[in-house]
Amino acid sequence: MYGLVNKALQEMVEKQFGTAIWQEVRSAAAIKEDVFISLDAYPDEVTYRLVGAVCAVTGREASSVLHEFGRHWVLDTAAQHYGHLLQASGRSFRDFLLALPNFHARVSLMMPRLIPPEFACEELGEGHLILHYRSSRVGLQPFVEGLIHGLADLYKVNATTRLMPELSDGPSHSAFDIVWNGKVEA
Repeated sequence: MYGLVNKALQEMVEKQFGTAIWQEVRSAAAIKEDVFISLDAYPDEVTYRLVGAVCAVTGREASSVLHEFGRHWVLDTAAQHYGHLLQASGRSFRDFLLALPNFHARVSLMMPRLIPPEFACEELGEGHLILHYRSSRVGLQPFVEGLIHGLADLYKVNATTRLMPELSDGPSHSAFDIVWNGKVEA
């Protein structure tokens, strides 16, 4: 994964728990780097070790950490680094979800070593779709669910998600049943 991912995890931990806890996480994960370079590629194992260390140090479950990290990614990291792409990817929650299959193609132009997940949508009616998620990386469904909830917050809609039972065409294919309603009053 790119260093931007690890930096974002660091920012989330420091924001929620402080710099001292991040240093404990870094130590527990046996990470020697003081700084992650955003556009450098790091082995996926580094990110997985960091998430495991966040769980060990804070006592939180991996699914909770990954979910919160997904929300943080949308509301903080993506807004800061990819604001123009977020704005160009849709004027509504629905539009953004439907544009997800093309989103990573645009990001890949900036990050040529990116190994992105694949997304596909099935619209089931107004305010209801199935989001298919395929990835070579295992265990990141809670992160994707956090991304969805972060997008719902960004677009100010109430959304519920349900991870559907594992699909038969392999463990790398998951699907989320997403239902949402109109904008939340500010």
